[in-house]
Amino acid sequence: MPVTGNQSSLGEGDDRDRISEHVVTDAASTDNADTDYADLAGDPGDTWWASADDDEPEFDESSVHVRPGRKGSKPRSKTRPSHEDALTGRILSVDRGRYTVMLDENLPTERRITTARASELRKQAVVNGDRVDIVGDTTGAEGSLARIVRIVPRDTLLRRSADDTDAVERVIVANADQMLIVVAAANPEPRIRLVDRYLVAAYDAGVKPILCVTKTDLADPAVFLANFAGLDLPVFQSGEGGMPIEAISAALIGHDTVFVGHSGVGKSTLVNALVPGTNRAIGVVNTVTGRGRHTSSSTVSLRLQTDAGRGWVIDTPGVRSFGLGHINTDNILKAFTDLATIAERCPRGCTHLPNSPDCAIIEAVEAHELGETGRVRLDSLQRLLATFAPAR
Repeated sequence: MPVTGNQSSLGEGDDRDRISEHVVTDAASTDNADTDYADLAGDPGDTWWASADDDEPEFDESSVHVRPGRKGSKPRSKTRPSHEDALTGRILSVDRGRYTVMLDENLPTERRITTARASELRKQAVVNGDRVDIVGDTTGAEGSLARIVRIVPRDTLLRRSADDTDAVERVIVANADQMLIVVAAANPEPRIRLVDRYLVAAYDAGVKPILCVTKTDLADPAVFLANFAGLDLPVFQSGEGGMPIEAISAALIGHDTVFVGHSGVGKSTLVNALVPGTNRAIGVVNTVTGRGRHTSSSTVSLRLQTDAGRGWVIDTPGVRSFGLGHINTDNILKAFTDLATIAERCPRGCTHLPNSPDCAIIEAVEAHELGETGRVRLDSLQRLLATFAPAR
């Protein structure tokens, strides 16, 4: 309340009496209503909160008790259920927070169910090919929704980045053990360095690479394939006149094989031939740019089933680039097995770059020991090594 006129800010009567209880000096009477506040308080050094002669207890940090807030009063973690009754399944597709999972694979009770990721997984990514533990309604009935509560430890993880400088990885598939690299002999033209990047990613992930050249009726792939003649790389060729479906199927039986390739190379056509009834969208190549159009927009696992057995085909969207910003640079040379053998003769610490002294690979290329493709192979290797040179 504002003070007006001669009214004391200390109040009358009892208020002055209460103040006098804390005054440690022999002040004059407090009954005079006009007494000045300074007279009541006395010497500032003798106030009740600063006097050394009073009986007030002294405080230190140990005397202070801080009451926890709402969050502080709660336990930091909860006892999570063990989910011992969970069923284990395979992720077949991912679509906007919903995961199609196959349960009881190869059993009479085999079924596909729709699931969502449980809250306890938080930010853990669930990707195609993952083996996951499921609880809840696992009947697969229409409208049912089960929960993914656990991701089984992965055997392999195939990744790529947007570009070589981007350390943020994009997971393509989990638990694949083979990679089928699909390229076209023409329309679009095969890209040697893109294939080299696929090979590096495959070896880095511990996945076996296989090469399939399509559209061989449009161009002879011999010159292109000569670049990989020194590699332990199975090669299949297909064209309009014939596609070796039986041979390719035999290589895929018993495996989880991820299909990768540039847009428009015929990857979806091959998938449809291997897995009848799939009806994966087939695109065309722009006659002006020579580039394919993306037709498959998501990664999906498809069952390959023949008289010889079963396997899984994992079809992925076509890409025009394949960043390697996530890889272990020591694995780059593993993709060049034809050069890696020669590199064993290099001095310790050799970078294999153009300015590397006494590099056995460079000397072998200059001596024409690797044939006509040796220089192309070395150039591709050096380009990749130079990209990551600062990190080596």
